[in-house]
Order: sequence, then structure tokens, then C-alpha cells
Amino acid sequence: MKQLFYVAILCVASTFSYAQHEHHNHDEESTQWSSGRPDGHAPISVMGDHTHHKGGIMFSYRYMTMDMRQLRSGTDDATTANAHANYMVAPVDMIMNMHMLGAMYAPSDKITIMAMANYLENDMNLQMRNGNQFSTSTSGFGDVMVSALYSIFNKNRKAMHAQLGINIPTGSIEAMDVTPMSMGNEVQLPYPMQLGTGSFGAKLGLTYLGQSDKFSWGHQLTGMINFNDNDQDYKFGNQYRFNNWIGAKAGENLSVSIRLEGVVIDEIDGASSLLNPMMVTTADVANSGGTFINSGFGVNYMIKNGGLKGLRFASEISTPLYQDLNGIQLKQNYNLMFGLQYAMH
Repeated sequence: MKQLFYVAILCVASTFSYAQHEHHNHDEESTQWSSGRPDGHAPISVMGDHTHHKGGIMFSYRYMTMDMRQLRSGTDDATTANAHANYMVAPVDMIMNMHMLGAMYAPSDKITIMAMANYLENDMNLQMRNGNQFSTSTSGFGDVMVSALYSIFNKNRKAMHAQLGINIPTGSIEAMDVTPMSMGNEVQLPYPMQLGTGSFGAKLGLTYLGQSDKFSWGHQLTGMINFNDNDQDYKFGNQYRFNNWIGAKAGENLSVSIRLEGVVIDEIDGASSLLNPMMVTTADVANSGGTFINSGFGVNYMIKNGGLKGLRFASEISTPLYQDLNGIQLKQNYNLMFGLQYAMH
């Protein structure tokens, strides 16, 4: 992944150079980057992409569905037979649905406060060695993220801000369900089926934005670092993301976007004593984490007049271009996200 981050540095450097050249004639005007355009927000799947002026408020709702199916080991496809060579049970597919509520408020031009909460629904189908299949499911509230966004600069249609967030472990790590092996009793479910992390953590980010008359673009580098082992003596792997996007105006109210994202997720550190790592692949921490390159296509619609002025509708579908998974895991198939954002000034 070192090559990916070298490319990231080159992307940021080239964008700075391009923006400085394109807007040389605007230096005297000090034209600010603006979110009040249909392309003025990042694709809906990118969080913390913009700040607000003093007194600005924004509420958001996002719905995401993630589809995972087909086993993979490293960069090669695998079968349930491959998994059954070492485990009693193998996952067949999983769907995660997430509802996200967000709020942003700017007490000053420099600081924007952001809070996000979510509700998750996880459903997984699994297959035993004898060929019998069963399913497990969990649902409930996840962790809460509270962040401060600090505006570093906003001039000449370029802007940069930093993010410092804290993850509050409000989601359960004790989600349970009945399985064929549990004799009718509920048992602890493996790591991917849990609703929270159980750990406090920090989210660090840096976002650079640019605009021309018809386009907006951005780069965002974030890291999610889990601080402590949770009550079951493990912590989820740290996550590092590098997002790049460009949006194009397709009218006064409409824009389209494309996005390229690199993701590195570390392996789970530690292990829960409530899980048998030989029973199912998802209970073995060796089968966690990986490296991804994802692509996305989005559509955004903004109401600019009338009583609903400031309301945005957005959607994005993303698919992986590359997946290198640790151990044997379900590979990602696609992510689909819809969202509403309403800003008041």
C-alpha cells in the first residue's frame, strides 16, 4: 500500500498546482470555496467533507446497504469447501443496513462541531460442513462520533480543514442469536455481527477542497484509531482512508460525481474469550482486515429556492476495484447510499 499513499501525495500536489494556476486571476478577489452549489458537497458517502460559516446548522440522514458475498483469501476467490477445511462453519453472504443521523453547527467561522449516530441491521447466512444452512441477525444502535472541524484556510476557491473526532462506544459488543450448535440458547456472535467497537477511539482527518466554475473536487485523508481493549479484551483494527472525488455541475440544481478511495484496515488486536475461533471463520481474528481500492458514482440534487431551500438529495453506488483480504473472508460486492442534507444559515 506504500504505492497508494505515494499516489495520494502526488494527487494532492497536482491539485494544489492546478488550482493555483486556474485561479491566479482570482487572487485579488479572494473568492471563497462555496458549499452552496449542487456540487459543493462531497459524495454522500464522504463524512466531514466541509465546514460552515458562523451560525450555520446542517442536519443529515443517510441510509447505506452493504452487500458482501463470495469468500476470498488474499486476492483470490475461495469456496466454502476451502473454509470448511479449517472451520466447522463458513459464511455465505452478509447484508448490513445502516441508518445514520448527523448534525453540524458552527460556533465560529473557524470551528464546526459535528455529531453522528447510527442504527445497524446485520444479516448473515452461513453453511455448515454437512451442507445445512442457517442465518443470524443483529440490530441496534452503534457507536457515536463527535468531531470538531477546524478551517485552516478558505480563499481563491480553495479550502482546507482538519478533523479531530472521538468515538464513544455506545454500540453493543454482546449481540447474540441462536445457532444450530447452541441447542436453542442464544450465544455470542462473531465480530462482524457486533453493533459497536466497545473501545474509545480518535478520528483524525485532513481535507482539501477546490472549485472552478463547473467543477468541485477534493482529497480527504482520515485515520480511525482505537485506543483501548474493550470489555472482551480485544479492539477492532485501525482504519486508514484516502478519498478523492470530483463533482461536475449538470445544471443549476444537479451534479454528478466520481470517487476513488483507498482503504487499509488492520487486523483485530486480541480476541474474545466468548468465541471459538475454530468454529466459524468470522470468529477467528486472523480473518480480519485487508486492503481495498473502491470506486464510486454519485448523483446530487439541491433545492436552491422556496421553502425547502438548502435541502439536498444525494445517492452513490460504490464497488471495489481491488480487495486483498487477510485470511478468508466474505468479499465486498457493492455499497449503496442515499442521503438527505438540510442546511440553515
